[in-house]
Amino acid sequence: MKQFDDEIISGGTFRSIWKVAWPVIVTQLVANVHGIIDQVLVGHKDGFEGQAAIGVSWQLFLVVVVFLSSLFQGMNILVAQYVGRKDSAAVNRIAYHTFLACAYLLIFIVAPAGYLLTPQLLTLVDVSEGVRVHAQPYLRILFVINAPLFFMFLLGGVLQSSGNIKIPLLLGIGTAITHVALSYVLINGVGPFPELGTVGAAVGTVLGPLPAVCVGAWLILSGRTFVGPPDRYTLIPDWTILRRSAAIGIPTGVQAVLLNVGGAALIYFINQLPESAAALAAYSVCYTQLFAIVTFAGFGLRAACATVIGQNIGAGKLARGERAVYLGAGIGLAWATLFGVIFWTLPGPLLSMFALNDNPMVGEVSRSLLQFLTFSSVFVVVMLAFTGGLQGAGDTRNPMYIAFVTQILILLGFCLAFQMAGRLTAQVIWTAILISHGTRLVLTYAVFSRGGWRKIKVTLDSPPVAQGAAPIETVEP
Repeated sequence: MKQFDDEIISGGTFRSIWKVAWPVIVTQLVANVHGIIDQVLVGHKDGFEGQAAIGVSWQLFLVVVVFLSSLFQGMNILVAQYVGRKDSAAVNRIAYHTFLACAYLLIFIVAPAGYLLTPQLLTLVDVSEGVRVHAQPYLRILFVINAPLFFMFLLGGVLQSSGNIKIPLLLGIGTAITHVALSYVLINGVGPFPELGTVGAAVGTVLGPLPAVCVGAWLILSGRTFVGPPDRYTLIPDWTILRRSAAIGIPTGVQAVLLNVGGAALIYFINQLPESAAALAAYSVCYTQLFAIVTFAGFGLRAACATVIGQNIGAGKLARGERAVYLGAGIGLAWATLFGVIFWTLPGPLLSMFALNDNPMVGEVSRSLLQFLTFSSVFVVVMLAFTGGLQGAGDTRNPMYIAFVTQILILLGFCLAFQMAGRLTAQVIWTAILISHGTRLVLTYAVFSRGGWRKIKVTLDSPPVAQGAAPIETVEP
């Protein structure tokens, strides 16, 4: 097993955050490439209804299974802080038992339940029959063959949190290459393979990460990373570790559920519009793919800020970790501004790539959404950096409260009010998204700058508590 990287907790603060941030950002962007390519290929094969089906399916898939991210996030925070304490035995135990628990959940709960519930989920968001015919098989494939996807998320998280930053990047590039190759062959029907359209995109999505997962597991088991195998293998999860991961991570899981419930509810509101299919295609491409180029970088910065502040807190260098989060927010601001300008000035070429301009109504709705996302991109990416700072310090409850206020009360409340007044339009929905993003940034920054997270202590021996204070549950939003 390799020795931990001291550059994350020493030297120049900008160097530390950049050392972690750039590979994570590139990894996230690479991960988004195959989603964009799937939408392009499906758009030319099955039209905008196929594109809408992919967007709907992913939104529903994330609502149902995203709660597992609570274990991911709890693991990542524990790993980062125990790396800062240079406790390799604890790091290895945390990683192994989190992987073991997730395997049981995926195989015995998520796969069978997801397969059976797929028709009901699509009915719940009121998709049209033209979208359903593509969405139902796509969503069922995501549920049943989800293990490679989730183990790739787990590997990336534990390696990034421990300081192995470049390995997830290389694994992500390998995944993208495999995914794109599979999708191209299966969507279009190359050689002996049948033309599967949207179903081919689903198969490429779930099988693309498989080779990278095998390589990542081999690297860990052979001692080539900062995380190694446990001292003892067992098929029974360590409930002490899982309870600690859950105590830290469940609020993050609830936060993610709230965000994705809001997204699923938005699909319901979009389906109530007269131009529902056009608006849903615009949302699926512009929001879940083009906007994801910006937000995936934000997720990378969130992970980087969480890793750096977590390791520095573990090493007793709290002020240094805080400075790194502000630097991460500055990097995010520059990135989001760049892409905001692109969204505003070059909508035509972007939409033509997905064949959205082939339909005048789809093109008009899409251009309108891109204008709103110009500003939302700045709000979201900067907010994610501060969210990473809070989560890395162990404060996972305040981001959960903020998600509820902004994604449920404000976003959905705004849409519901206009729907009840008979004035719901695509522009109203895009406005609601912008307002919720701006409010989320303001609240997240206010919580981080107030500094209540400085009193939180994260250990395996007890749930995260503020030193000399009440448990974290009492921290006010």
